[in-house]
Amino acid sequence: MKKILVIEDNAGIRENVTEILELANYKVFTAEDGKTGIELALQEKPDLILCDVMMPQLDGFGVLHLLHKNPAIRNTPFIFMSARAERSEMRKGMELGADDYITKPFEKTELLQAIECRLKRVEWLKQDFVQHEAPVNGNGHANGYSKTTNERDILSLLSENRDITKYKRKQIIYVEGNRPARLYYIKKGKIKTYKTNEEGKELIVGIYGEGDFLGYVALLEGTVYKDRAEAMENTELAVIPKDEFDALMNTRREVVTRFMTMMAKNITEKEQLLLGLAYNSLRKKVADALITVNRKYKSSINLSRENLAAIAGTATASMIRTLSEFKSEKLIDISDGAITILNEKELENLLN
Repeated sequence: MKKILVIEDNAGIRENVTEILELANYKVFTAEDGKTGIELALQEKPDLILCDVMMPQLDGFGVLHLLHKNPAIRNTPFIFMSARAERSEMRKGMELGADDYITKPFEKTELLQAIECRLKRVEWLKQDFVQHEAPVNGNGHANGYSKTTNERDILSLLSENRDITKYKRKQIIYVEGNRPARLYYIKKGKIKTYKTNEEGKELIVGIYGEGDFLGYVALLEGTVYKDRAEAMENTELAVIPKDEFDALMNTRREVVTRFMTMMAKNITEKEQLLLGLAYNSLRKKVADALITVNRKYKSSINLSRENLAAIAGTATASMIRTLSEFKSEKLIDISDGAITILNEKELENLLN
């Protein structure tokens, strides 16, 4: 029988949630404040924790923060329950590492589905770990574990059955200096990462599109974000909690290989960016920016001239002038602001 800890200061809500969970065949422990909740969590080692946000002595954010400091319970699925439905509150909870955020009043089915989803994911991760630790047979595969399963696609492993967060154009995803609590996988849309100097000038250091992972550098380095991420269009992101990502990195060799390769590529791209900014002519900078963005868009480039200039590291006026030159040379075409590359090979030759 799975054990669930309910931390809730409102007696009526606490009793109601307990009744729902017991009818669903869960063993329930309850605490009326955050301090007692942490003591119970350490004592009972629950399979999942439901926690209110606003409580006396220690609020829900404090509870989650302290739980993550204890290795014995830091990976326990954690779901916030709160009457506060403001987006900022939800974002704060998720950034601290919560697995879900349910707003009160909630339906019985909504609560149970959220719990079942988190518990199933934990079981799946445990089974996956056991299978990868199983003895290896003469064919080089774990006994009782098929080659097809063993080579499960990493993208599916990390991106399927995840919470989806939607961002509108120009909405900030994370900011420089914040500590990462999750990995992002782009299901739809495009995102830019950028830095700004003391004068407020923006330099775009990365463009990410559908199928890309975002925010993995800070996670792998164990540091804060060193840039800011912003949606360039309406975007949908699958969210992988840091604890799950860490668990996969500790148990799946192919996941480690994939992200180490991405990390190395990221370093190479940053080095090339710095060299280009330092030594490339204006035409080379613009050509390089167009080729880079075109590989992400895989169609007409529909970016503002300000964003293109920020990618190339040039002034907006210089970008506009160079694009006009490229158009007259029939290297590109421009229609309603969208740029189509007509001669990519010739643009690449400009870089040599």
